[in-house]
Amino acid sequence: MILYNRIKAQFSSDKNLIISLRNIFGFWPENIALYKLALIHRSAATEQSGHKISNERLEYLGDAVLSSIVADYLFKKFPYREEGFLTEMRSKIVSREQLNKLALKLGIDHFIISTQDSKTYFRSMPGDAFEALIGAIYLDKGYIFTRKMVINRIINVHFDIDDLEKLENNFKSKLIEWAQKEHKEIKFSVVAEVGSGNRKQYFVEITIDEKLYATGCDFSIKGAEKNAAEKTFIQLQLDKTSEN
Repeated sequence: MILYNRIKAQFSSDKNLIISLRNIFGFWPENIALYKLALIHRSAATEQSGHKISNERLEYLGDAVLSSIVADYLFKKFPYREEGFLTEMRSKIVSREQLNKLALKLGIDHFIISTQDSKTYFRSMPGDAFEALIGAIYLDKGYIFTRKMVINRIINVHFDIDDLEKLENNFKSKLIEWAQKEHKEIKFSVVAEVGSGNRKQYFVEITIDEKLYATGCDFSIKGAEKNAAEKTFIQLQLDKTSEN
């Protein structure tokens, strides 16, 4: 009887998750084990055969798949825009802040398995779980299906591309704010100028406590600083740690 009740409870739990995923993403999942794994935060990881079981690997995969889909979408939507614009737009869509907001809006946070304390400490948890779910969908349904779902059910429904285009993603100010908070000395230095006229390119280096972190290049000093700041921001993983 006890075994029967456990099986019944597990079946009911799986059924509720399947229905919820159907409501969120618009399709019936097949390999439910993948989606259950995508919702296990590392704070609640279990160990099997010497390996910790959590959603971190699926998060890694989902991050790459989502970034690829968004890059392809923007490349086709803006056929005449330069690489810098496309990169910035992609970073706006897949930023930790945006993915956290999206995951909360979709209600994904209600299904995450984690320790109680981690829900306060790991503020990036909802966005991480969303990426892990994208990884699960990719493994369950394939890239073409996942791409169609992300564009039709996520980008077209939950993102206003025109508003995002106007949103200033100021990595330089965020980086300076972080450095001040952490009592670190940050410097932006123009180290080279190549070319002439309107084709002159500027190279800017960022050092933190005299350690070189990144070099940015653009046709303006401001653009080169912005490029270097974004690289440093990502290198330091501030897009994630600032949310934790």
